Amino acid sequence: MKAKITLAREFKIGDIDKRIYGSFIEHLGRAVYGGIYEPEHETADEDGFRTDVIELVRQLNVPIVRYPGGNFVSGYNWEDGVGPVENRPKRLDLAWKTTEPNAFGTNEFMKWCKKADTECMMAVNLGTRSADDARRLVEYTNHKSGTALADLRKSHGYSDPWNIKLWCLGNEMDGRWQMGAKSAKEYGRIALEASKMMKWTDDTIETVLCGSSSRNSPTFGEWEAQSLDIAYESVDYVSLHQYYGNHDGDTESFLAQTLELEEFIHTVICICDYIKAKKRSKKTMNLSFDEWNVWYHSNDDPYERWSVAPPRLEDIYNFEDALVVGSMLITLLRHCDRIKIACLAQLVNVIAPIFTQTGGGIFKQTIFYPFEHTSNYGRGVALNPIINCPKHDTKRFTDVPYLEAIATFDEENESMTVFCVNKSLDENAVLDISLMDFEGYVPVEHISMDGYDKNDTNGIGNPYVKPHINEIPQIDDGVVTANLKPFSWNVIRLKKM
Repeated sequence: MKAKITLAREFKIGDIDKRIYGSFIEHLGRAVYGGIYEPEHETADEDGFRTDVIELVRQLNVPIVRYPGGNFVSGYNWEDGVGPVENRPKRLDLAWKTTEPNAFGTNEFMKWCKKADTECMMAVNLGTRSADDARRLVEYTNHKSGTALADLRKSHGYSDPWNIKLWCLGNEMDGRWQMGAKSAKEYGRIALEASKMMKWTDDTIETVLCGSSSRNSPTFGEWEAQSLDIAYESVDYVSLHQYYGNHDGDTESFLAQTLELEEFIHTVICICDYIKAKKRSKKTMNLSFDEWNVWYHSNDDPYERWSVAPPRLEDIYNFEDALVVGSMLITLLRHCDRIKIACLAQLVNVIAPIFTQTGGGIFKQTIFYPFEHTSNYGRGVALNPIINCPKHDTKRFTDVPYLEAIATFDEENESMTVFCVNKSLDENAVLDISLMDFEGYVPVEHISMDGYDKNDTNGIGNPYVKPHINEIPQIDDGVVTANLKPFSWNVIRLKKM
């Protein structure tokens, strides 16, 4: 199979906001307890944080982490998680039917963020609590001193404010499973008031309005339109959530689901622009894709009800999952002009790229690597590649390109990267990359993941599925020629010489 990509500087889609490589930690399963926080572990530091986890988070180069939920946040009282640990109450978490000990809370998470070289995307409870409760949390975390809540933080041992800049206004508030679920108009009103009061408390913050809980939600479309119609001028982003799975074993359709993702993103952009036009606003609403991943291996895992941090949603990812995650990352980058924030859900143990044993080891899941590659090499601006390649039909989709690709260009560091997935199950692709106006740029590395069975996985002491380095592609008269193995993830890096 032959394929061609044409690239030029003027094909710029937009600047890549580093926050597009964000992730997510929820008080769910072993994400916190036994994940990022395990005081009895041999790698734990003085704060109880697993340093082996922190090391891998740094490798992923995650700039922002959403916290503390998720469904959990809609019943969470933030006051339960601050102050002396011995005085904190244990609570029933109705979202996940477990017991929350509150040994880990806001200040512990902020300390962890600093050690992991990341920042916090804080979510507030707009399910069972009020706009004023959200405002109070902003005052507690961000106000310097001289008020009851700022001084309360100082009395807890944190003299300097945390200065959290990005805030989620609840979570999936259209979902019947959500504590305090609301209609679009009810949610729009409380989101407007919460965002307004939070920004009055700290005018440097940004806020994210909850969109529909998924593209398949019965509220999708009308929810975004009605809630944005109320809160448009007060908020900065609208959220999207989407997970994909391969329940029926149809690999070709599984890989093709980015066509559906593309349509989802385009639809939300259209709704945002409709409300902008309706309001005659000068403000363009950007997107926060703050939950996305492959998720289907672990939905029905049994656990002990009302226990503390039972294993939950612990997907063990296989090789085909990694190709889908890579394809989803490419799709997000293709819309970086409007998608400014995205969070791979989640970061550790719970549908996550990093997996730990409580009291034991750690390993990188298959999906770790596409995320690591894009986060570290996909900076600067995204370029729209003109792709010429064969197409095919699957059981669910028609006219599916065999090649999914995006290019990024970092002018400051004089580097380019082409990310591509060969979706053919059995055919090599000879790819020509035509560099129209990148004089002096030459290929320096070709990283790929290929040659694995679609069901191959990793485990403790068994990092089987991982990238390898290929022969550097040739370049002739501005055309780079690379060989893409069947069913493969590819990273082709170029530098100016």
